[in-house]
Amino acid sequence: MTAAARFLRKVVPDLTPWRSSRDFRLLWSSGCITAFGSLLTYIAVPIQIKQLTDSPVAVGLAGAFELVPLVVFGLWGGALADALDRRRLVLLSEAGLALMAALLLANALLPHPLLWPIYLVGALTAALDGLQRPALDSMIPRVVAHDQLPAAFTLLSLYRNAASVAGPALAGVVVAVAGPRSAFALDVLTFLVSLALIARLRPVPPAESAERPSLRSLGQGLRYAWSRKDLLGTYAIDTVAMLFAFPVAVFPFLASALDAEWALGLLYSATAVGALAVSATGGWMARIHRHGRMLLVAALGWGAAMTLAGLVGNVWLVLLCLAAAGAADQISGVARSTIWNQSIPDELRGRLAGVELLSYSVGPQLGQVRAGGMAALVGVRASIWTGGVMCVLGVLALTASVPKLLAWDSRTDPHALAVRAEHERQATGV
Repeated sequence: MTAAARFLRKVVPDLTPWRSSRDFRLLWSSGCITAFGSLLTYIAVPIQIKQLTDSPVAVGLAGAFELVPLVVFGLWGGALADALDRRRLVLLSEAGLALMAALLLANALLPHPLLWPIYLVGALTAALDGLQRPALDSMIPRVVAHDQLPAAFTLLSLYRNAASVAGPALAGVVVAVAGPRSAFALDVLTFLVSLALIARLRPVPPAESAERPSLRSLGQGLRYAWSRKDLLGTYAIDTVAMLFAFPVAVFPFLASALDAEWALGLLYSATAVGALAVSATGGWMARIHRHGRMLLVAALGWGAAMTLAGLVGNVWLVLLCLAAAGAADQISGVARSTIWNQSIPDELRGRLAGVELLSYSVGPQLGQVRAGGMAALVGVRASIWTGGVMCVLGVLALTASVPKLLAWDSRTDPHALAVRAEHERQATGV
């Protein structure tokens, strides 16, 4: 084997989960298609709000309207994922999300689109996403072998990042040429294809010992999360990073401040470019065992890159900084997912996936509100760089208070070893 071939084997993502699991292929394909369409809507909504209001606060408020439904239904969705067939829950919520995209399309087709339906649909979409995401995330360990989970998450991030690159670029063109309505129409079509793929999945029934969804079962999941300080550290670090350094809401105004309105689509996709580069060369991450340290370094890199993005005044340098931030975020995401899914028992995975959903979704929602409010007070660029600084300081403070996270090692962690043993027992039928 040549040196070049050996190098490629080290960096190219491991395709074993794709080859060995039919249901993983279906989930991957469905997610790829719907992620592409959803990103069109994700970009079109703030552009439409800016067109209607020309207010950074109004754009940032979209995150505020989504926050409460996401919190409530994210936790409840986790309880449902542990008590019901996860495939059925994903299928029904996907149908609801398709309906929400259709409602955005109907509003955009009005002679004078209204602002309040955009906020309402955003809140309902957050509720449905909260119901779906725990079931969807907790399905992966059921369809992929335990030792293939890091490779599976790298493959999942590959399509998400590819869609995040192509989606914003296409959305910018589509909205500029045909308006937000075209982006919403394409989103509806992708949901229909995704539904057809999900319908082909095998059932994923709950564990035999599963409890009915209730406040008591929710409390059980929350108590388990509280008992795991390493898990709490991952949730807290991700929330702080997104709260202070997620300036997506002000990108339309940043493009204007940089006198580069033509670059708006590039601003939205720049972080995904960096993340895609890491995903495409992420074979090395499957050989990492100290994921707590990996998470810390990546979160600090995210904050530092966002700080520079707010300080530099050249649009190309801003794009480079955003790409670096995206690369760091991708490494952080793989580290978090590995810790979560290699060490959480299956009977609790849905409820813990609900907590995880809050950790990586609430932060961005609050981050949009923070970025929009700060931009109105101190300016767009200052809103970005001050958030980056606060992110770095917050991550350092949290890391010092959670030493168990830094010590986490997949080879020695007792929770990870117990989950591995149970997974092997089920696989062998012993």
